[in-house]
Amino acid sequence: MHIKHKMNMIDIMHNMHNIIPRTYAPSPEAAQLQPTVLVYGCGNTLMGDDGFGPAVIEQLLAQHRFPPAVRIEDVGTSIRDLLFDILLAPEKPQKILIVDAARQPGRQPGELFELAVDQIGLEKVNDFSVHHFPSLNLLKELSESGGVEVRILTVQIEQIPEQIQPGLSPAVAAAIPQACAWILQNIGGVA
Repeated sequence: MHIKHKMNMIDIMHNMHNIIPRTYAPSPEAAQLQPTVLVYGCGNTLMGDDGFGPAVIEQLLAQHRFPPAVRIEDVGTSIRDLLFDILLAPEKPQKILIVDAARQPGRQPGELFELAVDQIGLEKVNDFSVHHFPSLNLLKELSESGGVEVRILTVQIEQIPEQIQPGLSPAVAAAIPQACAWILQNIGGVA
């Protein structure tokens, strides 16, 4: 028998910290500098495996320090507004790394795979979450016209619950260290 965990309002309020974006805060002097690399973890930690991006950012921030040229953020589900701001900014970063969760046929839960912006087909608009498209159009514009290198790492989800249910499946949680390694490698000589 399968029992769904239902959360009451008290549980939801207790877990609100899970959906508030977390950021690496540089020193006041460093905050004046325009970052050359942005790393965004996307997802809703209250919806199971969709919280993968924020979980990766949380582990990165707990285990590493980054120079002012690198900004690491748990953006929750608010990436579209951030991408729009970047698109309008006179100075753009050199690179944007995005970590998110997706469902793609033929892949195993917890499997990591990289998608180029132009590889995200129309069929992915509804289930690939870069929270949510028209973020795809903004990413394409940044990549094609803005000269920004955009790389997207996704994890194959096991499931996204129909009701609020925080926590990653074991397969997806096991992919966090490998995702952190991918980010560190792609930050390159900046970190």
